[in-house]
Amino acid sequence: MNRPAPVSARLPEFTWDTLDAAAGLAAAHPDGPINLSMGTPVDPVPALIRQALADASDAPGYPLTAGTPALRDAIAAWVARACGAGVDGLGVLPTVGSKELVAWLPTLLGIGPGDVVVVPSIAYPTYEDGARLAGATVVRADSLTAVGPTPRVRLVWVNSPGNPTGRVLPAPHLRKVVDWARERGAVVASDECYLPLGWDAEPVSVLSPEVCGGSYDGVLAVHSLSKRSNLAGYRAGFVAGDPALVAELLKVRKHAGMIVPAPVQAAMVAALRDERHAEEQRERYRARRAVLRAAFAAAGFTVEHSEAGLYLWLTRDEDCWETVDRLARRGILVAAGAFYGPAGARHVRAALTESDERVAAVADRLRG
Repeated sequence: MNRPAPVSARLPEFTWDTLDAAAGLAAAHPDGPINLSMGTPVDPVPALIRQALADASDAPGYPLTAGTPALRDAIAAWVARACGAGVDGLGVLPTVGSKELVAWLPTLLGIGPGDVVVVPSIAYPTYEDGARLAGATVVRADSLTAVGPTPRVRLVWVNSPGNPTGRVLPAPHLRKVVDWARERGAVVASDECYLPLGWDAEPVSVLSPEVCGGSYDGVLAVHSLSKRSNLAGYRAGFVAGDPALVAELLKVRKHAGMIVPAPVQAAMVAALRDERHAEEQRERYRARRAVLRAAFAAAGFTVEHSEAGLYLWLTRDEDCWETVDRLARRGILVAAGAFYGPAGARHVRAALTESDERVAAVADRLRG
């Protein structure tokens, strides 16, 4: 009997598995590894968020897929503050982290074989993974002219501040993308998980009136509390934008059981209503960024883009795997630029998510 090909056959090797050999080298360093690869938060979850989670832990009933009224209000209020959006006509929906939404958005939108998903030339791998899961075709392009006359463009991903590059897209560029997509009936999904982390440039949301023209038609913004509030372990994210698209996502997600647990919903409310802890975390990352940027520059690396976000985009103008190996032998683990597309093959990505002590040790190791 011929069995269908497994779904995993549509996907490449899992990104982080390819780093296992380098991780072993870094772990062998006598002072232990400095992990600048995945970007996993290491700082504590703020006490007020942990308390909200604990207070809501007696949750025997099923949670709402749409989120509690308190959570929907908190998301809308935060989007208004952080993105410059108006709450009137804005759809919001909690998600099980942002990666889940990114991976399944093409499928949830009914995109499939014969359809095209446009992603940045250097991009978070899950944009392409999601298109593959849906059976769609991926086109990598940073300009709409590069897309050409490709038919059936159904979804365009933008990412600003960018992962891995830290590049910030200006409002006029984003506005052109939105206008282009609307003319073709395509959806623009903007991954804005690093929006609060502008350093040398001020990121702008696709929900800002200067980008979307005050209408959310065909526009979705994806956000996460993983980095802002150290909630990667909570899997706490949300999507906001076109109310018709959000309503469609909700309908499908109800059937699929894609639900944020009730205690996590309560924790999200506490996180979104408090800016003090987010600002404190932002300052930690600002200080670590300054130390790492100086250390890598002194070691002969060129820092490209990196004006915002959680990463430094570095190059020695050599194959990225040579750089990964070179650094791993010094006990420093970074992500290979090839993870993010062929255009990243001579770069590596270094995250700001190590402890202050570990970050301070990078310069000495680079000199060693």
